[in-house]
Amino acid sequence: MKRITHWFVIILFLPDLFLYTVAVNKEDIKLTSAVERPPKLVLRQLFKTTEGRILLLGIAIALAGLIVMGLVAFCSPQTSSMMGAMSFTNLVFGTIVSMSIGYAAGYGHALVIPVNIWVETVMVLLFYPVFVLSMHKLVEFPRLGHFLARTQAAAERHHDKVRRYGIAGLFIFVWFPFWMTGPVVGSAIGYLLGLPAWLTLSVVLAGTYVAMVGWAYLLFGLYTRAAVFGLWAPILIIGLIILVILAIYLLDRRGRNRKLKESV
Repeated sequence: MKRITHWFVIILFLPDLFLYTVAVNKEDIKLTSAVERPPKLVLRQLFKTTEGRILLLGIAIALAGLIVMGLVAFCSPQTSSMMGAMSFTNLVFGTIVSMSIGYAAGYGHALVIPVNIWVETVMVLLFYPVFVLSMHKLVEFPRLGHFLARTQAAAERHHDKVRRYGIAGLFIFVWFPFWMTGPVVGSAIGYLLGLPAWLTLSVVLAGTYVAMVGWAYLLFGLYTRAAVFGLWAPILIIGLIILVILAIYLLDRRGRNRKLKESV
């Protein structure tokens, strides 16, 4: 459930992007209302920053993926629909469920892995610049306040553990399949560690891709064996995985609510 929240809040911030711009001079950096500057100047100044270029890259990759999905629809509507289904389930439940649906439907690594790589890459490239710009107070995203604060809190909880091992620690943090140890929180930790933007993104995405390949071969073997028992077996496995994810989410949410009550 947290996965789809990541995407919804990132999409919701896009209109706010046109309300503010980063005004840079030799002495300071400050916010300037877009009312005082033309929209083209707003975007031009934003995309001159490292975070702006990362954001632009994320948008470009997202659009490229959607175009590919549309082109595939002309040749194989069923395959295009599966690409959409895997993308959606990745956002809602994560990579494991997304890959499970692809393999259970009979598709191989050639489709399942690239689709999930696309989704995870876009998610990181959109989130990181939003998080950094917000932390620097260069751009305000009112709709993202709660989400960014929650992500920052999660990153700060794991910050000391990761810092002890540096870049290797960040890689392992993203790669290891624990709750709230994915690429979004990992990219926030990279920023808190003071790592350069492109180094953070390279390590986070590398850890994500390695983890994805590992899950791919594990799940492909599992669903290949399960298919022997009938069509119901893969569906049952997917249902159990979703139930486990929902249970972890509810337990995590209950724990956070309990800590909040105790602090008040």
